[in-house]
Amino acid sequence: MDATIEDSNKIERAHESIENKNTIDYNYLPAGFWIRFWAYLVDLIVIGSVNRIVIYPLFGLMGLNNSDSFMFSPVSIATTIIFFAYFVLMTKYLEQTLGKMIFGIKVVSLKGDRLNWGTILFRELIGRYISKIIWIAYVVVAFTPKKQGLHDIFADTQVIHEKLFIEKLEEKSAE
Repeated sequence: MDATIEDSNKIERAHESIENKNTIDYNYLPAGFWIRFWAYLVDLIVIGSVNRIVIYPLFGLMGLNNSDSFMFSPVSIATTIIFFAYFVLMTKYLEQTLGKMIFGIKVVSLKGDRLNWGTILFRELIGRYISKIIWIAYVVVAFTPKKQGLHDIFADTQVIHEKLFIEKLEEKSAE
């Protein structure tokens, strides 16, 4: 008879725990300043390599001066096009650059939809241009709650870890 009383107590406790069940929501973990910094350095190495393997020899074969440091020289324009094309095309088609792939982070829209051309162009062209001129804009990532840079804030995007999540528990009230 004691076993029956214990079993009924277990059933009552199980019923109470079902009523007070927590709902679990998983959100992606935002990528912070340092992981984005290292990914950006990898991207700069990739872009620099493409420029030194393709652009400079091509300009050398055409007889154009590669060492011209003037901002509007043909080699400067070509390397700038490679820089922006790399970020725009990689982010549009893969949602991440090679540096982001290595570190397991990617760009997502805060609106929940797929990244469109307008968002990408705004983020990568205008946002990067502003951040490149005002270099402190990259440091903003360390201080915003969603770890967004100025170019992310302007374009309503966020850089997240692909395989890391934050668990949020919300208790359901028993009524």
